[in-house]
Amino acid sequence: MSAAVESHQPRVGLEETRVNGHQVNGNGHPETNGDAQRWEDLFLPPPLRLDDKIRAQKIEARLSKLRLCGATLRRVAQVFEEELEAGLRQLPSSLQMENTYVPEMPDGTEEGVFLALDLGGTNFRVMFIELENGNLVRQDVKQYHIHEALRLGTGEDLFNFLADCVQDFVISLGMENAAFSLGFTFSFPMKQHSISSGELITWTKSFNCSGLEGVDVAALLQRCLRERGLDITVRVLLNDTTGTLVAGAHIDPEVGIGVILGTGSNGCYMEKVSRVQHWEVAHERVRDVAVDVEWGAFGDNGCLHFIRTEIDEEVDARSLLQRSFTFEKYISGKYLGELVTVVLATLARDGLFPATPKPGFLQTSHVSQMEAENCEGEVKQTLEVLRGACGAAPLGVSDALVAQYVAHVISNRAAQLVSVCIATLLRRMERPRVGVAVDGSLFKHHPRMQEHMRTYISLLAPGRPFFLMGAEDGSGKGSALTAAIAARLAKGAP
Repeated sequence: MSAAVESHQPRVGLEETRVNGHQVNGNGHPETNGDAQRWEDLFLPPPLRLDDKIRAQKIEARLSKLRLCGATLRRVAQVFEEELEAGLRQLPSSLQMENTYVPEMPDGTEEGVFLALDLGGTNFRVMFIELENGNLVRQDVKQYHIHEALRLGTGEDLFNFLADCVQDFVISLGMENAAFSLGFTFSFPMKQHSISSGELITWTKSFNCSGLEGVDVAALLQRCLRERGLDITVRVLLNDTTGTLVAGAHIDPEVGIGVILGTGSNGCYMEKVSRVQHWEVAHERVRDVAVDVEWGAFGDNGCLHFIRTEIDEEVDARSLLQRSFTFEKYISGKYLGELVTVVLATLARDGLFPATPKPGFLQTSHVSQMEAENCEGEVKQTLEVLRGACGAAPLGVSDALVAQYVAHVISNRAAQLVSVCIATLLRRMERPRVGVAVDGSLFKHHPRMQEHMRTYISLLAPGRPFFLMGAEDGSGKGSALTAAIAARLAKGAP
């Protein structure tokens, strides 16, 4: 997203907004015109309105544990802060709090040509980027498909394939003999040893390559590139969340937090060096450093048991990686459709919904569609989706309204929980104003997500001015920009 588009988004903390019909000022305090509505209730979604009042009350009661009030969210924030501090001190925690060793954001002086690699899904991207005075003046991208045999084979085979792709790419540009600095986006949990080295902790998504336990993935990539006679130096190893932070800061220097909110979710932010215990390189001249939270696993140690419901238990039981990525299963696009499916199935078992949806049918795109229609007061597309999910079951307008309510409750909880994390980071950073760069399909395409996040962050971090900003392609541009930062710092080193 360009800076011009971003400038039209509200600067939360400075402007007023509305929550469930009540005015809330920029400090996060309710202005209710005499109404004694409690602050905690400002987080609750509006009630389900059906002609059948008894049915509506039963459904609301069934979903009550999914509707989090402000007091519960404050408790989540407290636990997040405790886990965050423990992670920074290298004590047991469900948050990895990984030191990325990225000490600065772009300052507008970055120059040169750089390569960026993006490995995180079935399509591997190679990018060429040219910078002049910090501005992007040229960009070329090529995508390569990684077949299942490579994703499940040996690590050596995978990294040889990646190097082959890089060689093919530079040959296609006529630059096979040129020297490049390279940024490698490796979007899997890893233990970093420096800005350009790190070990894989565990494969996720559709990857499970053997032989990479304890292996420095950047060094392995470097060896494979050298074996092909390429003059390419791996300057930076990072994940897509760190890349989003850097890409956002390139657009606006006030950006200090990067967030992924798509199929998965994670956060990265600039932390004071004095608070970070894990260092394996000299850092006397470093003031702040980017820390990768890895909040998808928040709660894996049971610290969030107080918000866990039987719905969450069932979604977890259906997942490939049970008892892991706890927080991601509450908030990310990979799971919202499944959460709605399980809730509707539960209501069907209680006789409150006509049929059980087919497993795997409802996707997060359907949840977004239901939310969009809910905003418009329509039900036509919701009914079409439900008929596809529920087969020949008789479905009426009231059933569509129930499904929209479920989609809203699930979406609202996701927005609340990701907002807790962002608000906690804002309170720690103590800056006059902080930009939050966000990438991911859920943030971009869900019709209410951005509005909810602006509202809830403002309520949870009163007096902390901030703004949300779309920052696309942190996994590509962000890694190239970070390579440019690393090259600039290396040039200026004594």
